[in-house]
Amino acid sequence: MIIKTVELTAVAVRPQQYPENNLPEIAFAGRSNVGKSSLINVVMNRKRFARTSSSPGKTQTINFYEINNAFRIVDLPGYGYARVSKTEKEKWGSMVESYLKSRDNLLKVVQLIDARRPPTDMDIQMYDWLRHYQLDGFVVATKADKISNNEKQKNISFIRKGLQLNKEDILLLVSSLNKQGKEELVGLLDELLYDELIINE
Repeated sequence: MIIKTVELTAVAVRPQQYPENNLPEIAFAGRSNVGKSSLINVVMNRKRFARTSSSPGKTQTINFYEINNAFRIVDLPGYGYARVSKTEKEKWGSMVESYLKSRDNLLKVVQLIDARRPPTDMDIQMYDWLRHYQLDGFVVATKADKISNNEKQKNISFIRKGLQLNKEDILLLVSSLNKQGKEELVGLLDELLYDELIINE
């Protein structure tokens, strides 16, 4: 995939603010501080394009990035920050579930999990939503540069067990810092978009 153009086309909190559903979308979801914006910037070959916040849990919008005028990467708001109020957590749940339910052009949600830790309750809730909407099976474990080679298999095992992944479900180890796993991730995104093109020809 060669990224030629990237444009932030919408910042939304409700369906009326979404862009037209005329392009395929691949969304990224993950806990606050999991490195979601950094990974999206790596995928888009941009250093600081994806919107970030210095205060975890405060970025509560759905951001739509149009790539090559051909598809969109959708940055869902980060979840699970301990200092966010119950009301804010409920708002997040409603916003994300509304997006998952309403977007016919959504191909897949890439769920990000911290490679160093077992999935949290909210990670599991997110993956259960993806199963429900048939968007599951694509998990990326971030910050892979922060675990040793000896730890990797153990950590992969507890992530798979925590999310109840099947053998066929994809789990990638990636690092935004040293670009580990980037080519595999971009290749999977390419496959999703290619399959969508073939199906709709």
